[in-house]
Amino acid sequence: MAYSISTPIIGYQAIASTSTVQNHPLGTIVRAVDPVYGEGEFVYLKGAASTAVGDMVIFDQKLATTTRTVAGSRGAAGVAMSANVANQFGWYQISGSAVTNCGTVAANTALYSTATPGTVDDAVVTGDKIDGAVAKTANGTPAAGQLVAQLARPSMNANG
Repeated sequence: MAYSISTPIIGYQAIASTSTVQNHPLGTIVRAVDPVYGEGEFVYLKGAASTAVGDMVIFDQKLATTTRTVAGSRGAAGVAMSANVANQFGWYQISGSAVTNCGTVAANTALYSTATPGTVDDAVVTGDKIDGAVAKTANGTPAAGQLVAQLARPSMNANG
């Protein structure tokens, strides 16, 4: 993915980069465009241990912290755009088409968190639905263990 920030901002950190230096106020939201996946929105946050590109995370807007999703997670959600680990800073996609790490998933299904941190699937588990996230492709597209999800400011709030 080659997202280019379209929001007027000077000296921005690239969407797919992680940094040990905080380059923007935590919680900053920008729009960016990719030639394949189109336009999306991204929020700038502090990373969490073991985060990989494509992991689904929940974040605390006030504290600007992230945690990889697991069953029972609660909060606003996004997809890590870099391997943004603890004490680093990077972007998380909150709207648009996002490449997301997954288990076995069919296209055009609702997404749920799993016991595997950062991974989603379509197995219906009450309380683990990720509202505002739908699989647009099955697992394996664009690569093994990934799918393209359509995000609309997703959150986990015990629905479904």
